[in-house]
Amino acid sequence: MQNPTVDEMVLERARTWLSNDFDTATRDTVRNMIESDPKELTECFYKELEFGTGGMRGLMGVGTNRINRYTLGMASQGYANFLKKKFPIGEINVAIAHDSRNYSKEFSREVAGVFAANGIKVFLFEDLRPTPELSFAIRHLNCHGGAVLTASHNPKEYNGFKVYGDDGGQLVPPEDKQVIDEIRKVELGDVLFDGPESLIEVIGSEVDEAYLRQLKTLSRNKEGRKDLKVVFTALHGTGAVLLPDAFRDWGFDLTVIDEQMIPDGNFPTVISPNPEEAAALDMAVRKAEELGADMVIGNDPDADRVGIAVKDDQGRMRLLNGNQTAIVLFYYLLMQDKKAGKLKGREFIAKTIVTTDLLDVIAEHFGVSCRNCYTGFKWIAEMIRENEGINRFIVGGEESYGYLIGDFVRDKDAIGSALILAEIAAWAKSKGSSFYQMLLDIYTQFGLFQERTISLTRKGKAGSEEIARMMEDLRSAPPTQLDGEKIIAIRDYRSGQTLNPITRTTETIPLTASNVIQLETYEGTKLTARPSGTEPKIKFYISVRSSVKDTSGLKQLEIQLNQKIDRIVDQLDLR
Repeated sequence: MQNPTVDEMVLERARTWLSNDFDTATRDTVRNMIESDPKELTECFYKELEFGTGGMRGLMGVGTNRINRYTLGMASQGYANFLKKKFPIGEINVAIAHDSRNYSKEFSREVAGVFAANGIKVFLFEDLRPTPELSFAIRHLNCHGGAVLTASHNPKEYNGFKVYGDDGGQLVPPEDKQVIDEIRKVELGDVLFDGPESLIEVIGSEVDEAYLRQLKTLSRNKEGRKDLKVVFTALHGTGAVLLPDAFRDWGFDLTVIDEQMIPDGNFPTVISPNPEEAAALDMAVRKAEELGADMVIGNDPDADRVGIAVKDDQGRMRLLNGNQTAIVLFYYLLMQDKKAGKLKGREFIAKTIVTTDLLDVIAEHFGVSCRNCYTGFKWIAEMIRENEGINRFIVGGEESYGYLIGDFVRDKDAIGSALILAEIAAWAKSKGSSFYQMLLDIYTQFGLFQERTISLTRKGKAGSEEIARMMEDLRSAPPTQLDGEKIIAIRDYRSGQTLNPITRTTETIPLTASNVIQLETYEGTKLTARPSGTEPKIKFYISVRSSVKDTSGLKQLEIQLNQKIDRIVDQLDLR
């Protein structure tokens, strides 16, 4: 009997999953939801899981709005169709990897089977591997594309499917839209599952060794490594596969958190496997304090993000945010390259529009171009590709703990970044300084920049609608001031226009359209709002700044800037 509380469209979509195209367990689950769980039925079927410009990510389960064999199969078939159109002549090769999440390995085999069934040669990693190694493998093996099964730092209930182009970067316009169009054409009956094993080649150690060799080329200085004590946690993810060997090969004294080195998609020792959250590094910080270590390093499950804690000026372990880590990382690389005479005037660094503006200031100091882009490393990869043979890419980063050094990988690389972050700490210690003291010195030289990200979670259909309303309200009725500072720029990246609300003049934004709004005051305070493309969240990025007279006033100034951010949060009711 039809459940009257369920939308007819939802019910119709769910009933298609009762056909023999689906396995018995799936049909039984859908039947039970139709009969007794209208709320869950709606959440699972009210829409089709969106394949965005970088792939798709969502809750695992049954339904069109969930990650499962069938939604992954249709996405893989659509991407295969795109590749066959783009490369109509000759054999097509793809590389596939997976992280430690529940069902990631099984899903990677399903995806490999779809590509193979379409006559595409698959290089499939034998077991879990870091996402940056997948990006590297595409280039190393001369592949035409690739995919990784991961939901990055999302909670354990999530999984995802991220696709790459032949340069090892995620897809950008127009190809991202072309893939989306191909996927939208696919019906379940079009999917070719279970291709021949002869087209699936298992890879592992050879690619590992090649990647590790390339990582060594990133080093700028070898001083002090044996005297630096580092504690590392993989947070049950792929960092456990390569990072310990790489660190020891570079000569670092590394202690690992054994319980968190075990790959486990349930992430049993943490609430969230996200190094952006302080609690995720608790075990490692406690171990570092016990050992008197200099540094803590933690990766997310697919090892594309890295979080660190370092000794502060009181000798206590202090967690740094993504902007603070980037500040020291970028400064060190530019400083070392300048000393080595490698800055010739044709170099650039890259960051996202929500990452600290202090990086722009540092780049100007060293005579290097700083290029800004939207959130997402695919845009940084695009910059690298467009500048190959013209301008040298040094480093890129984003405030959400993702960094890339060099260009042999084209996505965030927490393995390479971790190695260089430890190198910085070792170099500083050998000079009688520290990683933290370097940060303070940079602030003193260039000014204190303070940032905070506010993430508001709004789940499900109702949450999605609320997020859309929040963005439209900000567009239609933006505030005129932030903490008493008049707004002089309203940047609507969707319309591509910057409005000065005082002079009523406009300027064109030289970026493609995106659902982002940024407000800026005359004093340099910024507020940026954007819905997350991978989670049921809307994010607000607040940035404030102040000049610094001397190191002794930094702590009080930091308190004052945080209070300023608090007032802006209260003003806009973002708690």
